[in-house]
Amino acid sequence: MSETTDERTENASGTAESAEATEAAAEKTDAAEATEKVEKTEKVEKPESPAAPTPTSGTSPVGLVLGVIKTARPKQWVKNVLVFAAPFFAFSKATNRTELVIDALIAFVAFSLTASSVYLINDAVDVEADRAHPTKRNRPIAAAIVPVPVAYAAAVVFFLAGLAVSFAADWRLAIVLAVYEAVQLGYCFGLKHQPVVDLAIVGSGFLMRSVAGGVAGGIAMSQWFLLVTAFGSLFMVAGKRYAEIMLFERTGAKIRSSLKKYSASYLRFVWATSAAILIMSYCLWAFEIRQAEHNSVWAVVSMVPFVIAVLRYAVDVDGGNAGAPDEIALKDRVLQVLGATWVVTLFLSFYL
Repeated sequence: MSETTDERTENASGTAESAEATEAAAEKTDAAEATEKVEKTEKVEKPESPAAPTPTSGTSPVGLVLGVIKTARPKQWVKNVLVFAAPFFAFSKATNRTELVIDALIAFVAFSLTASSVYLINDAVDVEADRAHPTKRNRPIAAAIVPVPVAYAAAVVFFLAGLAVSFAADWRLAIVLAVYEAVQLGYCFGLKHQPVVDLAIVGSGFLMRSVAGGVAGGIAMSQWFLLVTAFGSLFMVAGKRYAEIMLFERTGAKIRSSLKKYSASYLRFVWATSAAILIMSYCLWAFEIRQAEHNSVWAVVSMVPFVIAVLRYAVDVDGGNAGAPDEIALKDRVLQVLGATWVVTLFLSFYL
């Protein structure tokens, strides 16, 4: 039986409506798939940054103690061997060498404790900035292993312990430690952001270490010795900052905010000037040692490895590869040989 005209029209309309519905559903499906792809892409392109650690109350007493010790940075105590510099040069003429060695050891321990108190305060002050740093966020205070109030309390204990130890050698050593602490606290609480002043403060830390060794042993230090120590410290500090600037310009690596106020050319000028004064001061000091040590030629010979070592270190500085001085000294074998040769020539100038 054939369909009527109305029936054919109705069937055609139904077919058209069904096709439109199918097409609309397909469009919705495509849109949903596209949205899902965009969301996945955004998740890949924009990974979530790790959240900063929050203080927790579950830290064990052992973990807390270990965190305080780690923050005290015992690895950095190697810098304090500078307290042995003045006793080394005075050892040959000392009337009581055993007492001189003991006083130097006391100065080393006292300065190490005092320096650790500064590290604790520095990390406590910079806790928020350290939490935003990719590596410093793992420091005990930034990671909330050591609460900030505990860090301040531990710093006071370390400083008072350092002062107590210093009195076993000489009361003047306590004054040197107090001055060092005051200057470094100024650095922690704002002077680190002042151009030039921050370089002078960091460099003064090495100078005070040398002075501490001399004061502890009651040694009259040569003016050339003090100049060599002062400008040698400035040379290394400016060189390290220059290397950081060069690394930033090459790779865009994150650098400390204070460095943004320096230019590479200025820091290059500072370390080059410091190197020149350092070499001149040491040469004059070597001639003074020669006259004081029975016209020994070894004091003059010591200028050769010393000057070459300075120039060798300058190669690392100029290439922007100079990290911490102790790291460079441990990696550069030639520099180690030059340093050992320099020490031997000085030893011969005093004892041959």
